[in-house]
Amino acid sequence: MHQLKITRRQMTGGLVTAGLAAALAACGNRPGSTASAGNGATAWVLTGGPEQTFRESFERWNAAHTGQQIATEWFANDAYKEKIRTAVGAGNAPTLLYNWAGGTLADYVANEQVIDLTETTAAAQERIVPSLLDPGKIDGKVYALPNNNAQPVMLYYAKPAFEAIGAQPPTTWDELLALVPEFTAAGYIPFAEAGSSQWPYLMWIEYLTDRIGGPEPFARIVAGEQDAWSDAAITEALEKIQELVKAGGFGDSYGSVDADSGADLALIHTGKAAMILQGSWVYANFLTDAPDFMSAGSLGYMDFPSVAGGTGDLTNIVGNPANYWSVASNGTEEVQQVAIDYLNEELFNDAYIEALVTGGTIPAALDADEAIAASEHAEYLAYGYDMVKNAGSFTQSWDQALTSAAAQELLTNLSQIFLLQITPEQFVANMNATL
Repeated sequence: MHQLKITRRQMTGGLVTAGLAAALAACGNRPGSTASAGNGATAWVLTGGPEQTFRESFERWNAAHTGQQIATEWFANDAYKEKIRTAVGAGNAPTLLYNWAGGTLADYVANEQVIDLTETTAAAQERIVPSLLDPGKIDGKVYALPNNNAQPVMLYYAKPAFEAIGAQPPTTWDELLALVPEFTAAGYIPFAEAGSSQWPYLMWIEYLTDRIGGPEPFARIVAGEQDAWSDAAITEALEKIQELVKAGGFGDSYGSVDADSGADLALIHTGKAAMILQGSWVYANFLTDAPDFMSAGSLGYMDFPSVAGGTGDLTNIVGNPANYWSVASNGTEEVQQVAIDYLNEELFNDAYIEALVTGGTIPAALDADEAIAASEHAEYLAYGYDMVKNAGSFTQSWDQALTSAAAQELLTNLSQIFLLQITPEQFVANMNATL
């Protein structure tokens, strides 16, 4: 068996315990269907992450509904994303359409490739954290429902590093900046950052923009409003990022650090860096890569700090709300109803929640407290779950919320901001051109 490395690219994210990681690694890349699709309902599902939750759910459904079978087919992330584009475009999408909401879902809705679930899935919606329903809505109607774990971004820190300089974790941006010279003087990189991967940069602009101006500036960008990138909150966020870079907040080599290999996390658990802004999925990798560090209770985690003068709600979070199920429009009414019945009966029922928590992930469900309390990682999961459940808003990762073309421009320009190659004003002009 090989070790399973959880990365944001898998999108399923979350925490996977070491034992489950090994089990999933053994079965993770075996495509194949559990039944012949025929003309019945179908579902294409991703391997890795909470794969076992999906497998158990479909097995339960098929065992209890002999006349409403759902045939499943399993794909690795990249293979799925390539195949689903072709299938949807050709009108051959599976009945249950696994997606990431955001810009992709908006395209599906615009092309009438998925159906409105607002009224038909009321039972399922009642079991879901309300803020996690929002990414699945287009023009106020529900076209996709969360199907796995919420993946908020948190500020992680090495407790030994803070003990070494006699400091407390920062609760404000000014406190954060003040720690930079202290950690640098003590031989630590203040923040580990995987600049080679580019997408980790997003977490900084997402949180800073929200803390300064709330979720509305980015909502206007998603809506395509003219010059929406010119919002003062975004310019100030960019200025603060470059202020942190110039102060030495990321050290000297952050542009060559890779996230998928865990090089950014290694800086934390090997005592080279003090803090890292990352998604909840990295907790699993800390457990796998640094068991002694974790067993010693050396990893701390907290909310993103406040910004002086900012108007954003401090309970607002950013990250990946979840992955989503939609129901494709190309199927017959009969198979669409099978999918709808499955969502209403199975999605985040007690067994579904228990499976997600056993896998160490934060369920997108409203009533998961009891299951989390019984978990081996109850403290961490409860913290992340409370973040999600109490969030004033949960803004989806910007590169997922935007169209693929705009997302690539965003990553390119944001990388140039971090490398001090362009000014905030140039960034704004470049991004306004994508609207």
